[in-house]
Amino acid sequence: MKEIPCTPGACAPDRKPNPLPLGDEEQELADLAKALGHPARVRILKILIDKNACICGDIVEAIPLAQSTVSQHLKQLQEAGLIQGEIDGPRVCYCIDAARLKRLKVLIASL
Repeated sequence: MKEIPCTPGACAPDRKPNPLPLGDEEQELADLAKALGHPARVRILKILIDKNACICGDIVEAIPLAQSTVSQHLKQLQEAGLIQGEIDGPRVCYCIDAARLKRLKVLIASL
């Protein structure tokens, strides 16, 4: 590997720039990105988008993970607002929150 010498001021500035405070949109995008930070959660979203509604059992059958692990991923997606859950007897039916998904797309497009 060839090393290139660093000229003064080019690689390391003499003083640190003042960091910009995080805005609400940056925090919102970071929170949503964190919710999508695991491949299983991305897969769950894809399943719910394709089916437009789903019960937890269907999700567990589609993902090779333990039911308790899938439930934890569903909880994180629900806390981020990307999915909604509705109790239907002994089951919880999950679906995409279309408005929140649209908001995620807008935030990503703003990068």
